Amino acid sequence: MWQRHFSEGRVQNMIWVRYERISPSMRLAVVASEDQLFPQHWGFDGGAIRQAILDRFEGKSLRGASTITQQVARNLFLWQGRSFVRKGLEAWYTMWLEILWPKQRILEVYLNIAETGPATFGVAAAARRYFDVPAHALSESQAALIAAVLPNPVVYRVEAPSERVLARRDWILRQMHNLGGSRYLEDL
Repeated sequence: MWQRHFSEGRVQNMIWVRYERISPSMRLAVVASEDQLFPQHWGFDGGAIRQAILDRFEGKSLRGASTITQQVARNLFLWQGRSFVRKGLEAWYTMWLEILWPKQRILEVYLNIAETGPATFGVAAAARRYFDVPAHALSESQAALIAAVLPNPVVYRVEAPSERVLARRDWILRQMHNLGGSRYLEDL
């Protein structure tokens, strides 16, 4: 957020809300789209990392394998970009976040600091900006649409979703139901 503030020279919109004040659909939508093994892993998804490496060796484009915890570590403590130094520091911070914070806190921080659009950070700011509702009132479809833009919220837009974003929203909705709905995150 600070990086965007200084590079763009404008105020960034962010509203912090407690975990309990975020729609269960929103919580599930980001887990369904970003890190389905979030409740089970200890900060790293070995299978996703292996697949990303295999894809790269096969000449496919580089794709992300970061967990929600890794994204929190990067967004809280580090800079954007790709380097071995940053990845090493990200792994270090990820390990400590998983040791020191419960999963619910990690998800709460993620939902409050994730970039959700131009000059917009966190799901509460997105809920107000795009749907004029508080974070706790987001519907499944609204939550899935916000989650659908998270890979690149500057290119993909909630307010003017492309066919690709709408297809991703529909995929996220299916994944939410496949995971068993909000019960999936009850034991965080």
